[in-house]
Amino acid sequence: MSSKNKLVKRKRRNQNIAFGIFTGISYAIVALLFVILAFIVVKGIGVISWEFISEMPKDGMTSGGIFPAIVGTLCLVIVSMVFAFPVGVLAALYMNEYVKDGWVKKIIKQMTNNLAGVPSIVFGLFGMSLFVNKLGFGDSILAGGLTLGLLVLPVVIRTTEESLKAVDDTFRQASLGLGASKWQTTSNVVFPIAFPNIITGLILSIGRVSGETAPILFTVAAYFLPKLPTSIFDQAMALPYHLYVISTSGTNIEASRAMAYGTALVLIVIVLISNLLANKLRKYFGKKVKMN
Repeated sequence: MSSKNKLVKRKRRNQNIAFGIFTGISYAIVALLFVILAFIVVKGIGVISWEFISEMPKDGMTSGGIFPAIVGTLCLVIVSMVFAFPVGVLAALYMNEYVKDGWVKKIIKQMTNNLAGVPSIVFGLFGMSLFVNKLGFGDSILAGGLTLGLLVLPVVIRTTEESLKAVDDTFRQASLGLGASKWQTTSNVVFPIAFPNIITGLILSIGRVSGETAPILFTVAAYFLPKLPTSIFDQAMALPYHLYVISTSGTNIEASRAMAYGTALVLIVIVLISNLLANKLRKYFGKKVKMN
């Protein structure tokens, strides 16, 4: 066998080994995810009932349901997305379509990336200082939702930027060549093409907002509040904080253990449903772009 054939054979063997390792790691991650999900489902499915989902907590959160926590979580997701999604998308549009390459753009990008790495507890302290104390919102859904919105803002900006970059420049050039203005090109050509991928940021943000505990600890979450909020200025219970409390510092941790697994299962189901709905939206707008 010639030295050239030996070299080709060795490269192919190394490639197969590398692919084998990556495939094994991928399957191991998926298997680990299924193990975690199966553990929570097995532990929590026995608790799930209509009463558990629709009733108020009772007896110091050792019995009853988690309805206020479900409503509070959904309110926080809605408020945070109403704030973060339009602000993040507009910021990314401006950065990608209007700001020229240079040191200003580099600094803004670097600061956005750094913001994404800030621990969530820091956002909680900032939210408490600004929204709760300085602006006088108090412990409320508005303060908690805005804090969570700030937390996921870098994710929305970065995913939107990447979606806009993926749009071929020929679309921009063709639109400008036909006499359209910069804004008309951005709003009527570039943005609709990128929108299905922009929704990816929305999916990631909803998942993170639903499960965050630290930011709402200082801004909205109530330890025990067996009633529903009536406005965005009310305090509310939330599923992640409720889970944290009954697992670590409830009135009777052992008695509420089953309730904790049930709460975790409901939280996962809500995140899953939110992701599925967002995926449906992405596919719907993706088809519209292809048809046009």
